Parts: sequence; structure tokens; C-alpha cells
Amino acid sequence: MTGTRRVAHPDVTERRARGKEARIRTPLASHGAWEPAADRPDPVKLLTDQDADREADLVPVRHGRMLASPFTFYRGAAKIMASDLDGTPVAGLTVQLCGDAHLSNFGAFASPERRLLFDLNDFDETLPGPFEYDVKRMAASFTIAARNNGFSKADARAATVESVAAYRKAMADFAKMGTMAIWYSHLDEEELLAGIRQARTAASTGKDKKNAKKLKRAEATAVKAVEKAHTRDSLQALSKLGELVDGRYRIISQPPIVVPMRELESEYNLSADEIEHALHEQFRAYRATLRDDQRQLLERFELIDIARKVVGVGSVGTRAFIGLLQGRDQKDPLFLQVKEATRSVLEDHLPRSRYKQHGERVVYGQRMMQAASDIYLGWTKGLDNNRHFYWRQLRDMKGSADVETMLPTGLVFYARVCGWTLARAHARSGDPIAIHAYLGKRDHFDEAIADFSKHYADQNERDYQAFAEAVRSGQLTALEGV
Repeated sequence: MTGTRRVAHPDVTERRARGKEARIRTPLASHGAWEPAADRPDPVKLLTDQDADREADLVPVRHGRMLASPFTFYRGAAKIMASDLDGTPVAGLTVQLCGDAHLSNFGAFASPERRLLFDLNDFDETLPGPFEYDVKRMAASFTIAARNNGFSKADARAATVESVAAYRKAMADFAKMGTMAIWYSHLDEEELLAGIRQARTAASTGKDKKNAKKLKRAEATAVKAVEKAHTRDSLQALSKLGELVDGRYRIISQPPIVVPMRELESEYNLSADEIEHALHEQFRAYRATLRDDQRQLLERFELIDIARKVVGVGSVGTRAFIGLLQGRDQKDPLFLQVKEATRSVLEDHLPRSRYKQHGERVVYGQRMMQAASDIYLGWTKGLDNNRHFYWRQLRDMKGSADVETMLPTGLVFYARVCGWTLARAHARSGDPIAIHAYLGKRDHFDEAIADFSKHYADQNERDYQAFAEAVRSGQLTALEGV
């Protein structure tokens, strides 16, 4: 049939052989050596190039957040690392990449069945590519976070190695599983808390009584985080973000973090009526990207207000909004988040996305990698057709780990969970049999990536200092504490 794509179905033996051949071509130890290229781009320029298309009044907020520490700088520096990963050794085994798989881009959220799941939760940079790119981004983030927390070199390496070892061991398990079993695999709150309890019990019955006490505190913290996540829904968001005016809710103004569209007429050179008309046109276009049942459900809600809302670190300055919708009455709100989807930072170094609409690229990547995705994931173009957006629920039982207060034992456990989660996400789109055959059963890959992470953490600190100097010299403007 004309236009159909022929799909190859190699058997297990062939898939395993592919991974072993890749190990000969790209030895595991080769991943450990890294140094900046002689023609390495200026990291500050890479960041300012990104600023060009961002909201000018928010760029100083982005700089201020990145200036807080080398760790927050790393979170906002995906473009720099994408450039550095170009040309590094790869096995030639492609997966759907998160593209920005640092440890703060993992977290909890609600599945459509209202179960709390732990998974990757940021896909702005998603693109097919070498699995090593995500592993290195994740592992280096553990080294950098550990340093930020004042851990010893040994503790920093232990957390880093654990993140990669967990990835490797999980991939070995997925290599033995059936296709649908991999697709249905997930990590929910019961399994997460059970894992913490199991680690604590093992420590308390052994010689490591000191870590048992730390794990007990970590368990209590995790339970509180889970309980808090269950309270984070649209009704709770309304209590924080809404105000009742003349008998009708609207989004409260909290500049520069939250600015209602009624206050942005001059920013977008549109009248209030033009803005309202444009927003409803956008909403209709977004609904058309949903499945019929999801669209009919959403049509029971009326869009009543929208505001610009600053999010994250790396995303600050891109256009991001929240929409307040109302269902049966004022006690039935629904908040949606609308985020601008720009070109993935990986597209400068990997084949371009087959999706011309970057919002659709993000949605596809999220659905491919997550165990379960938001029923309201959709996309649209902006008033300017060169701007693309994706839509999802805001605060749908979303929770995240407080990495900057973690002790070494807690960070090691968190590394284990993140490594497993990344492996599961890669196994859904890639070939777990080939990747497992490449990684092998021993810890050579783990140690090599830990070596890479140390080298890259050193470079990240140098880049951070260059960035801080650009702020001090007045080359860049930063608004801190926002």
C-alpha cells in the first residue's frame, strides 16, 4: 500500500546481538571521559540567544532563578548541555528522550484513574535520540544536587552511581518482560512508600542503624508529600489563585508571577474584547485536538478567565498561561495550564522532530514516555502562528521531592526511583533487549557515567561562575527571589 511504513520485527536473538555489537563499537568505558570541546560555544551566549524570543519583562526573573546556585543554573541550562552532548559516545540505540531529565523533572501526579503515580513530568525538550543523553542529564543532576547540599565526594558519587545502576538493572528486568507488560508498568504511591519502608527495615535489621533513622525521617517526609499532593487540585488552586468579584470568580493579580489578561492589553497590543475573542478561538482550536469523549467532557466547562503565570526555571520567559474554567457552579472549577512549546534544544544536534507543531511534539513525547498522561493534553497555535502551545491540567495532584533538603540516604533512594522510572520510559519507545545487552550485568556503565558526571559538574560550576560574572558586570539583568 502506498505511503505505509514497513516495520521490522527482529527476534530476541537479533536484538540482543545488536546491543552486544554496539558495545564493541562504543565501549562502556568511553562514556566516562569528557572535556569541553576546543570550539565550545560561550554558555552565556547560548542562554542569551534563548532570551531573544522570550517575554522581555520575565527574562530577569529567569536569570535570577538560575543565579541562586549551580544546581538551579543547571536546571535552566538544558541548551548548554545539549550542545555538550553532541559528539559524545553513543551506542546508536534510539529512544524517545525526555530531553531534560534532571532529577527535579521527576515527580508525582494523578492518573486518569485518580491514582498518584511517580514519573517524568517535563517534556518541553522531548525528541527521539540516543538513550545516553537522558541518562547523562539525570546522573549529572545528582552529582550537582549532592554538591549543592554539601555532601562529601563519596556521598555525591554514591547517589550518582545509584541512579545509573537502577536504570541498568531496571532495563535488565524490562528486557525479560512482554511488550504489553512494559507498557502497563508504573510506580504508584503504594509501591513508592513500600520501597522506602523496605529500605528502612533492611537498614534497621542490619548494622546500618544510623541510616535506618534517616530513612524513617525520609519516610515521614514522603508520606506528608503524598498527602499534600492529594490536596492539590483545581478547588485548592482556586483558593490560592482566585478571587470573587461581583459574584463571579476571576484570577487574582500577583505580578510578575501571575498577571491576568485584563492587565496585559498593552503587552499584546490588543483590546479587552479582542483578547477575549482570541482566547475563545484558541480554546476551540485546543478542544479539537482532544478525543471525542474528552472534548465532550471539557465542553461542560466554561472558560471564564485566563492569566499569564511564570513557571519553573528553564521555562521562565516563554509564554505560559493558566485558564480558569467553571463547571456546574462556582464550587466546580477546572484550571488548565497553557505552555509555549518552542523548538527542542536537541534539534540543533539531532534530526528534527517529525511534528511541525511543537505543542504536538511535546504531547506525543509525554504520552509515549509516561505510564499515564493527563486526559486534557492537547495543543494549539498562538495568535502568532509561529508560536506553539500545549495544554494540560494545572496542579492535578502534582507533587515533587524537596531535593535541596535531602540527606545522603534520601538522595540515594530518590536516585534509585528516578533511574527505574527513566528506564521504564525508555523501554516503552526503545528496545530494552538491545539496551540491556549493551549495558551488561556489571557496573562498568554506572562507573563511567559517574566519571562523566563529575567532569560535567565541574564544567557546570565554571559555567555558573561565568553566568554570575555576566550578571555582576551588568551584561545580564537578574531579578532574584521571585
